[in-house]
Amino acid sequence: MSVDVAQLEQHRAALVGHCYRMLGSPIDADDAVQETMVRAWKTLERFDQRSSVRTWLYRIATNVCLDALTAAKARMRPIEDGPIGRVTDELETRPRTHWLEPVPDARALPADANPAERAALRQSIRLAFVAALQCLPPRQRAALLLTEVLGWSVAEVAESLETSAASINSALQRARATA
Repeated sequence: MSVDVAQLEQHRAALVGHCYRMLGSPIDADDAVQETMVRAWKTLERFDQRSSVRTWLYRIATNVCLDALTAAKARMRPIEDGPIGRVTDELETRPRTHWLEPVPDARALPADANPAERAALRQSIRLAFVAALQCLPPRQRAALLLTEVLGWSVAEVAESLETSAASINSALQRARATA
């Protein structure tokens, strides 16, 4: 059985949701999913179908997000952006920065999910949850999302992130204590 573009595309909304949880921005999530699709397309002939297409795409997407988070400079918080303003100060326009933004359900939730799954996934893209995730280091965030949101086993997460199960358990313990 070969995999075609349509099979890759049917996972786009779910991947946007995953990348949004990792990155906190729908625009960055769209970019990450596009990069995921490019990487998937380039390595399609090496896909050996030991895992499902969905699992394979999530693995690629997680690594794309981890790469983006590693490459990006630390995000400044608004309070660190300048002196405290006063009500009487003139308003100023600033360039777009990557602050946490909400994502529409239609862009981040798979249309074919059953109602219970959609409800759970909707909770996982709520702004408060995504904001809490942003406090975690990238690998802890990935481990927590892959186990708690996607339901992957610790062994699957360890294989995906190319580390040990003990390392994932430790990351999960730290992530749960922080979040």
